[in-house]
Amino acid sequence: MAKIIFLPNEDLCPDGAVVEAEKGESILNVALRNDIGVEHACEKVCACTTCHMIIREGFDSIAESDELEDDMLDRAWGLEPESRLGCQALVGDIDLVVEIPKYTVNMVSETH
Repeated sequence: MAKIIFLPNEDLCPDGAVVEAEKGESILNVALRNDIGVEHACEKVCACTTCHMIIREGFDSIAESDELEDDMLDRAWGLEPESRLGCQALVGDIDLVVEIPKYTVNMVSETH
């Protein structure tokens, strides 16, 4: 079982969090299971960027993103080389350090 260290996020986890994660579980599901309310407007189907996260440590232990995820990530606010969608990034055997960006682009809420 790997650990995920979520860095402090002013709105979602002000003190940060260290949580356990099962291999093959999405980073988003780990966050939600631990009461870190990461937005996921598309209900985890890789159709938005609201669960954008930056993998600060352990990035190479996660399977590579596919073309659909890469296309979505191109629309994310604050994109970095270690950016992933939390709904698509699956935990491996290595501990991770994850930053949840302060801002997100939610096309659903912005069009209403």
